[in-house]
Amino acid sequence: MVRGDTHARTGHSTFLLASSALIWVSSVIVMGILAYLVSRGWGGDHVIYELVISVLTTIFFPLAFLLHVHPGSTLLFNLVFSYLWLVAVSFTASDWSRSHDNLLLAVESFSFIAFFFLFFNVLYDWHRSFYRSGTRTTRAVV
Repeated sequence: MVRGDTHARTGHSTFLLASSALIWVSSVIVMGILAYLVSRGWGGDHVIYELVISVLTTIFFPLAFLLHVHPGSTLLFNLVFSYLWLVAVSFTASDWSRSHDNLLLAVESFSFIAFFFLFFNVLYDWHRSFYRSGTRTTRAVV
């Protein structure tokens, strides 16, 4: 076994685990900042939507990676959450891009990080589960 290869232990590659950790940490940061803003009286549909998406990601994302039956088992999960975070990024960009408040800009940044790595999880999982599962085989040259 190659050192650093976590596929044998968890069923997922090192890249997928690292990007999933970044997604989870970003969603926890977004959840914390938005919960603080809501407790201070901020409201609105966009803030509540982003808070709900960050809470759902924080709760369900670790559970999805414990369920690794076969390659591609988390593809649908990553796909759904990537679109939810895409909407959250568009809300934060439309609401707070011109803001000078550091908390609002942090929410925008970490929302983008969560979406960005979810998008790469979708591409990586798609490649791993469908492209390598038999549609194209590579042969070693002797």
